[in-house]
Amino acid sequence: MRFEPRQSSPLWLIASAPVIAVLVALAICAVLILWAGQSPLNAYALLFKGALGSRFAITETLTRATPMILTGMAAAIAFRAKLWNIGGEGQFYAGALMATWLGTGAIVLPSVLMVPFLLLAGALAGGLLLLLAALLKNQLKVDEVVTTLLLNFVILLLVNYLLEGPIRDPMSLGWPQAAPIIDQGVLPKLLSRSRLHVGFIVALAAAVGVWLLMRFTVWGYEIRAVGYNVLATAFAGIAVKRTVVMTALISGGLAGMAGVGEVAGTKGYLTLDLSPGFGYAGIAVAMLAALHPLAVVASAIFLAAIYVGADSMSRAVNVPTYIADVIVATSVLAVLVSVMLTRFRLRWR
Repeated sequence: MRFEPRQSSPLWLIASAPVIAVLVALAICAVLILWAGQSPLNAYALLFKGALGSRFAITETLTRATPMILTGMAAAIAFRAKLWNIGGEGQFYAGALMATWLGTGAIVLPSVLMVPFLLLAGALAGGLLLLLAALLKNQLKVDEVVTTLLLNFVILLLVNYLLEGPIRDPMSLGWPQAAPIIDQGVLPKLLSRSRLHVGFIVALAAAVGVWLLMRFTVWGYEIRAVGYNVLATAFAGIAVKRTVVMTALISGGLAGMAGVGEVAGTKGYLTLDLSPGFGYAGIAVAMLAALHPLAVVASAIFLAAIYVGADSMSRAVNVPTYIADVIVATSVLAVLVSVMLTRFRLRWR
């Protein structure tokens, strides 16, 4: 058996491969549900009912998907340029920290100005954090996987220190949390009696914007060219280092905006457990979407549905919520294999 490159991949194969991969992942995980002594069909029905079966479930799924869309795009655009950004979690908290610093009374603007100001400030914080790793990569050839990963811990420890002292809310009764975002900086709710906020619209607009950037602009062409072949790109006269810097600012900025959305839209104040791992989940979202900005939206909603529905399923049947993590990991692996099979075919001899 050997792999042979395909001369061309039909559109139906490219479109159906991720869907088939997810179905295969669900079939594999069904074995674990059977091992737990439950019916896979009943468990999956409860899972998707808990994620999409009511108005409350749908809004919770979309709320959970909002930061994952932004961190997923952050990973997707960075990976397109072969900038391996593993620091989405740190950039997320950098954006949340900036929103807390500016949005708790340091600056007061009308709501129509305050919300965009906080989003831009958080994006700047996340972008500058990734820019540090990009400059180390450009100037000193330092592996960005290491620097971005370690910067996650630096930012988390900084947030922990600040919440334990300098920015702790005196009204929090000793709990390590910051003061709440002022009313002018809170992201408006999209629906009454739900947590879904305008950050979801911002995430959708950002996905369309990134797609337009990557598909129709010179910058997007340069980002894709650097990802395909650095040496050929440099030979063609494209400034590789400048492209890496630009990609870092956009990627880190998207992750920083996700942090602003959570602190100013969902929770209202900064805590150390603001993110259950949105920065790392963004990598899974990007890989499941094959790094396509518009597919990131569907991928994020799918993974959010898995996580939200797993809680409901766990309460109804004796299946641990950790099955959600297994489904996500298996889906990503299955999609990676499916992408490989769209580029290569198996030959038997």
